[in-house]
Amino acid sequence: MIASGLEYALEQEGYIVTHSKSVYDARSKIANEHFDLAILDMQLPDGSGIDVHEVLQSSSTAVIFLTVVSDEGNIVRAFDGGADDYITKPFRLRELLARVKRALNTQHISERSSVLVLGNTTIDIAAGKAYIDGDLLTLTALEYRLLLTFATNPGKVLTRSQLLENIWDAAGNFVEDNTLTVYIKRLREKLGDAVDIKTIRGLGYCAD
Repeated sequence: MIASGLEYALEQEGYIVTHSKSVYDARSKIANEHFDLAILDMQLPDGSGIDVHEVLQSSSTAVIFLTVVSDEGNIVRAFDGGADDYITKPFRLRELLARVKRALNTQHISERSSVLVLGNTTIDIAAGKAYIDGDLLTLTALEYRLLLTFATNPGKVLTRSQLLENIWDAAGNFVEDNTLTVYIKRLREKLGDAVDIKTIRGLGYCAD
C-alpha cells in the first residue's frame, strides 16, 4: 500500500516510476535499465534494500533508503557504501518528495562539475566547503545547503517554498518559514559583498 501510494505521488510530480516488489525483481530490472534514483525499503520479501544497493554501487544511481529505527546499523553500512540519504517510516510524503528532488539535484551537479562559482564565492562540492577569494567560509550545514541551492540556480528567482524543499536541519526536520528568513540573514552577513542575495518582493530570492 505504501509503495502504491508513493508510486502515484511520484508520477504526479512528473517522474517515471518503476516498482519492484522483491530483490530478485529489482536486480532483473537494473540489469536492463538505467535509473536516476532508487528508493529502497530495508525490508523486502527475499532480502533487504542493502542487497539491491550492492548492485547499484557501480552505477550513478542516487539511493534513498526507507527504514525503521532498528535498521540503524544497516544504514551506517549503507552510507559507508555510498548511499545518498534515508528516511524513517512512517514518513511525511512532502518530506520524501523534497529528499528525492535534492538527491537528483545533487547527482546532476556531481555529474556536471565538482566546483561551483557564485559571485566571488567558490564551492567545492566534493569537499563540502565554500571559499571567498580563497579563504574558507565557516558555514553551518543548513547555510551551506542554502548557498549550494543558490549556486545551482544563479540569477534565478527561487520561491520560499523551493528553498524550503531543498533544505532541512540535521535531524531531518523541515525548516520553518520564519527560520528560513533568519538563515537568509545569517548567510548574507557571512557572504558580505561576495554574493548578492536579493529579496524579490512577493516572489522570493535571487542570488548572483
